[in-house]
Amino acid sequence: MAFFHIPNVCIKGIAACVPKNKVANDSLTHIFPKEELEKVINSVGIKEKRIADANVTASDLCFQAAEKLLNNLKIERESIDVLIFMSQTGDYIIPATAPILQHRLGLSEECACFDIGLACSGYVYALTTAFTYLNLPEVKKVLLLDGETFSKIVNPSDKTNALLYGDAGTATLLEKKEGSNFYSLLKTDGSGWNAVYIKAGACRNPATPESFQVYEREDGSLGNENQVYMNGLDVFNFTMRVVPKSIKEIIEKFNFELKDIDKIVFHQANKFMTDFFIKKLKYPKEKVPYCLDRFGNTSSASIPLTIVSELKNWQEERKNILISGFGGGLSWGTAIIDLKDTYILDLIEM
Repeated sequence: MAFFHIPNVCIKGIAACVPKNKVANDSLTHIFPKEELEKVINSVGIKEKRIADANVTASDLCFQAAEKLLNNLKIERESIDVLIFMSQTGDYIIPATAPILQHRLGLSEECACFDIGLACSGYVYALTTAFTYLNLPEVKKVLLLDGETFSKIVNPSDKTNALLYGDAGTATLLEKKEGSNFYSLLKTDGSGWNAVYIKAGACRNPATPESFQVYEREDGSLGNENQVYMNGLDVFNFTMRVVPKSIKEIIEKFNFELKDIDKIVFHQANKFMTDFFIKKLKYPKEKVPYCLDRFGNTSSASIPLTIVSELKNWQEERKNILISGFGGGLSWGTAIIDLKDTYILDLIEM
């Protein structure tokens, strides 16, 4: 079982950036009848999303968040030893986006840069990777940029996905700190790889003129093979099975109790789903922040976005925060982080 305990590390600061453009889900009457649309919105819990302009990418949103974070914390650019870009909507297939961001941010050539491509579990996986680098004596600071612009890969007439996905970019700065600990649990079930995927456009199935032809999927929605597909029922059943269990596992492994957890920040996928987790765990609902009503499902960026939008002004100690990401892969990750001394910026719009 992939448990990780990484001592003497901390999150120095977190920033998030969202597009200014708001799209209300009650405008999707071209997909759903009005009465059905209202029921779906109430069940899923997403009233509006932020959608990036055509020329704005996930890396642009992350760049804005990183610039603000580094400037506000007065971080010298040459002090960043590792830059990680976590996204499934990078600028190009080749090259990786991290080197582009290294150049745009004015980081040193001595900075190691690479991309990670995972779905909604990605922030927990990337955070674990980033903290692992801080175990090395030569590494003092790691910058993790996590952003997605799923609006660019969702068909606007897709009944499953058009109502869900919004865009966001985040920046998390990590460094060493004596006595501060990070705990995580990472898991994978690749047998369900095709529950969420884009069929064409890469090496297994290169894009062809035919792959851009829109067709009707089994749920009656429209899309082409270069746009994201999700089997909602498979993903729902998967999350119901694994998420509460993984939370209990990490708490038991590292000798916590659920009452020791000050907040649980779930990946912002679906309010019905998250409410089920809370009920299953018998955890206080008021300790579970939501932001999906205003930003939608921003995939792997949703956890840091929720921290910025919902915990910025939280006056309590912020000692033990449990975060849980789950989705395509199929993969899921749970972690316990300490945000007591973390600098959380105001939400940025661009």
